[in-house]
Amino acid sequence: MRIDIISVLPELLESPLNHSIMKRAQQKQLLEVVLHPLRDYGLGKNKQVDDYQYGGGAGMVMMIEPILNCINQLKSERDYDAVIYMTPDGKTLNQKIANQLSLLQNVIILCGHYKGIDERIREHIITMEISIGDYVLSGGELAAAVVVDTVGRLIPGVLNDETSALFDSFQDDLLAPPVYTRPEIYNGWKVPEVLLSGHDKNIDDWRYEQSLLRTKERRPDLLKD
Repeated sequence: MRIDIISVLPELLESPLNHSIMKRAQQKQLLEVVLHPLRDYGLGKNKQVDDYQYGGGAGMVMMIEPILNCINQLKSERDYDAVIYMTPDGKTLNQKIANQLSLLQNVIILCGHYKGIDERIREHIITMEISIGDYVLSGGELAAAVVVDTVGRLIPGVLNDETSALFDSFQDDLLAPPVYTRPEIYNGWKVPEVLLSGHDKNIDDWRYEQSLLRTKERRPDLLKD
């Protein structure tokens, strides 16, 4: 899978995408993440990428030309399955969306900045708009990193244990069950006996029951009627 990220401040993405699981995914050549500084496509000697908004008002707006020039350059090199814009008023990212995106081959992510982007890009170029929550960040870079991490770990071969992602929270509209590790007893606190039994079916049943209980207690909105 290849993800091209267009950003005014691509350096904000360098650290989260070059460590841990995302680093291993790229080293295994299962995931390729390419950062594109929007200023490389800026206008004039100052490489301008933003301007005042028509109609007045506070805040600068990312201009149409640099964005479109960058996207057109990328599209001339390969076909893309989606052009995503990170924005607070997009569709809230969830596990279902992450699963769908993990099946794609080539994706462009555009990071918003300043007051946003010229609406004509959203109307004619963007194919999907994603938010990571009902709040506003300084730019879309951190949100884009969240999308890459969420999607990248679902690509087969990225995780050492490929079944791990199947038991993540939200995969079946349930929260993940509690987990334990050694020591078996610490400070008088014991690991549930069923997890020490070696009986796979009983363990699976217990985990499902715990997932259901935890979801009812913490996120009842996830449970279907």
